[in-house]
Amino acid sequence: MTHAETPSETTEVPSPDSGATTAPSHPNAGGTALVLAALGIVFGDIGTSPLYALQTVFSLDHNAVQANVSDVYGVISLMFWSVTLIVSVKYVGILMRADNDGEGGVMALTALARRLYADKADKARVLVVIGIIGVSLFYGDSLITPAISVLSAVEGVEVAAPGLSHLVVPVAVAILTVLFAVQRFGTGKVGSLFGPVMLLWFSALAVAGIAGVVQHPGVLAGLSPSYAVLFVVDHPFIAFIAMGAVVLVITGAEALYADMGHFGRMPILRAWFVVVFPALILNYLGQASEIIRHPAAIANPFFLSFPEWARIPMVFLATAATVIASQAVISGAFSLSRQAVQLGLLPPVTVRQTSQHEGGQIYLPGVNALLFAGVLVVVLAFRSSQRLATAYGVSVTGALVVDTVLLLIVARVLWHWKPWQLVLAGVAFGGVELTFLAANLSKVLHGGWLPLLIALVVFTVMTTWRRGREIVGRNRAEQEGPLEDFVHELYENPPHRVEGIAVFPHPGMETTPLALRANVAVNEVLHHAVLIVSAKSANVPHVPPHDRFTTDDLGHPDDRIQYLCVTFGFSDEPNIPEALLQAREAEVLEPGISDVENARYFLSRGAVTRTGAPGMIRWRKSLFLFLAHNAADPAAYFGLPRDRTVTMGSAVDL
Repeated sequence: MTHAETPSETTEVPSPDSGATTAPSHPNAGGTALVLAALGIVFGDIGTSPLYALQTVFSLDHNAVQANVSDVYGVISLMFWSVTLIVSVKYVGILMRADNDGEGGVMALTALARRLYADKADKARVLVVIGIIGVSLFYGDSLITPAISVLSAVEGVEVAAPGLSHLVVPVAVAILTVLFAVQRFGTGKVGSLFGPVMLLWFSALAVAGIAGVVQHPGVLAGLSPSYAVLFVVDHPFIAFIAMGAVVLVITGAEALYADMGHFGRMPILRAWFVVVFPALILNYLGQASEIIRHPAAIANPFFLSFPEWARIPMVFLATAATVIASQAVISGAFSLSRQAVQLGLLPPVTVRQTSQHEGGQIYLPGVNALLFAGVLVVVLAFRSSQRLATAYGVSVTGALVVDTVLLLIVARVLWHWKPWQLVLAGVAFGGVELTFLAANLSKVLHGGWLPLLIALVVFTVMTTWRRGREIVGRNRAEQEGPLEDFVHELYENPPHRVEGIAVFPHPGMETTPLALRANVAVNEVLHHAVLIVSAKSANVPHVPPHDRFTTDDLGHPDDRIQYLCVTFGFSDEPNIPEALLQAREAEVLEPGISDVENARYFLSRGAVTRTGAPGMIRWRKSLFLFLAHNAADPAAYFGLPRDRTVTMGSAVDL
């Protein structure tokens, strides 16, 4: 029998609201400043794909794809139409319209789907599982993106100065170490530089591409879909294998949707169609031209497409671009982790705000440490971007498929799509993405196992935590007993009351906080005013202060015992003392409950004891106990003042 402390005061998901949402308005929506900012944050991942995408295609299976005109045009055609269909049509044209109160990403999309299907409990549970799969695949992407991006940039040294090739891995490790080390300071100060650097990067991509097209204008013919069709018909097996690498041109497509809440739809749309899309396509065409004119360029078509004098500067620019791409993924992992905690899919973690003005700028020390360790292992194990590219595609394609499934589910209710529209979208998007996924699954033994392993670990952790919380919550509820009965008993037989306000964080109003029971039973006192507070998470990113509060007098309006439910968005910081100040300003607290600045907090946090009771198998119980033991202190998670917080409770069975 083992035990650990239970983080009992975690958030719960309330009954979902209904109805669609609209994106928040942004000043000067789509203006130049927002477009430039979006360039720096949103497009780093997909914008650095030219470093390795085409090179990976021609390095597959001992150069199965040949450096001849028909194969090069076929590959370019596949790349162009993949970017057009998946990014331009699916994400920018359709999916970005499915926002959840202005927020995007797989977590927000899952929450939106749950709201739309709130009256169907079975479907809601399935949607949670789908969302967990998508989140799990994102974490795999979060480990691989920094590794492959920085490695591919530093590998430019092998072209510009071959004698320094032995420094590629050490330099990459040093860059990544610095990148993760500075996370604690926040990205606000350097964030303003991201946009101009990425604008310079995309300009360089476009210029190099135009130069290549001028030298071999015939490469423009590769934009015709006929070459993709001919390539597949003439070499079906080789085309299938190539699809596993072609998908690398759309890595980062999820970021366009996930970062919508930061910039709005229009700035991202304009940045994509005006700058990013043209620059990427031109650069791929330029690399194709270089391969046709110099077949040996398949060794590194990106850097070889630049004149010799420009290669060293491009190594530095590419390194800066890949660091920015990595930063965007790391920041996304921080945000997604906080959302997962808010929705009860991960144990509470320490969250530090790195900006006084931007709520989205956060630092999660535990997540940062795990990511850093994982990225280092990936770099040292694979040691080259080519080898790592074989592992990259699985997480990318898996995430694409999850987004398409959720898109179809949402479109049916939100936009009232007809069956033929759902089938058309399913075939157009899902057919291509499933082909990508199948091609990448064929490389499982050559590195594709890595993102699958990462996803499996994350999926296991999330489902174990979710199920464990359900069991512990149910067992604890039996010990706590009905809250209204307990309050009525206090009303009939009042104990001695002492000065001050006592706040008892608690998951709901159905049961009695164990700390409240213990305070009355052991100390035989009750504070002058008692406030039982539930901090719950809504299926929307942000809840304005005036909509956060619901109250209940628990049957006795004159006993100074009140229940207060505070609803946070899954991107809001769940700070209870700050919420109490807002509740006082909103005049929702009862008379006599006003001195909330000096309130004392009593946490119900006892030990979780593992028993032989059914519900979870033994190893999952051990995992839950490990997670509970290492979860962030609830007092810190809810922003409670340490000098006025007391922890009380009793053991709960698992």
